[in-house]
Amino acid sequence: MTLDITSPQNPRIKSLLKLQAKQSERRKQNLIVVEGLRETDLALQAGFESVELFSAPGITDPLVLKAIQSKFPRAFAVSNEVFAKLAYREGSDGILALFRPKYYKPDDFLHREKPLFIVLEGVEKPGNLGAVLRTADAAKADAVWLCDTPTDIYNPNAIRSSVGCIFTVPVLQSSSKAAIKWFSEHQIKTFAAALTPEAGFYHEADLTGPTALVFGTEATGLSERWLNEANHQILIPMRGKIDSLNVSISAAIMVFEAMRQRNFKP
Repeated sequence: MTLDITSPQNPRIKSLLKLQAKQSERRKQNLIVVEGLRETDLALQAGFESVELFSAPGITDPLVLKAIQSKFPRAFAVSNEVFAKLAYREGSDGILALFRPKYYKPDDFLHREKPLFIVLEGVEKPGNLGAVLRTADAAKADAVWLCDTPTDIYNPNAIRSSVGCIFTVPVLQSSSKAAIKWFSEHQIKTFAAALTPEAGFYHEADLTGPTALVFGTEATGLSERWLNEANHQILIPMRGKIDSLNVSISAAIMVFEAMRQRNFKP
């Protein structure tokens, strides 16, 4: 296969590096960068609009590459040297793709009979978001809802840490005020994870109906707004010396309790 791009100074490569590094550039070009065959395949399966494919023929399996190239309007072969400059993870499989982002609205979920939402307030670390998305995918939660956070949901680090679950789980963003209002209007009970005297044990709460499980950061917890306006406060019994868990761990414990109560049925 002829190599289309052999220089790291190629304008397309410079543009790709900007997209990887800057949220403002991703918003300006309305593009997201996806590295890896698994992640790229999940984006395609989820109906994300494909734009361009960059591959290193010296790394990628030829049969796999031929199959995936047909799903992109434009495909470029790059040298191993160029791909090494683009790759932001070890053990890459030589695939990097550009897609249009997809954004969801709360009303997209009105048809769900007993939805299960995971709400994250103030969570900014892409690694935490990625871990929660993996839990959401495993449990088939309806969506992850980010409140009052500037997190770029399509940050390459979030995509990587979610192992592509950013494409399998809808992600919403809004203020906490807007989320609380929407949940209240649509009779979805909110359960705030909190270390307060009012909180009951999570496994004693009824999580079988329309439910939103709400989590704050490990450092500061939830805001007073959520603590005051959520329907219930719940906590995980802590038997050791520490009094909190990482948000992704807390979310996993409570989400799978909700799924257990629902007999693991979607």
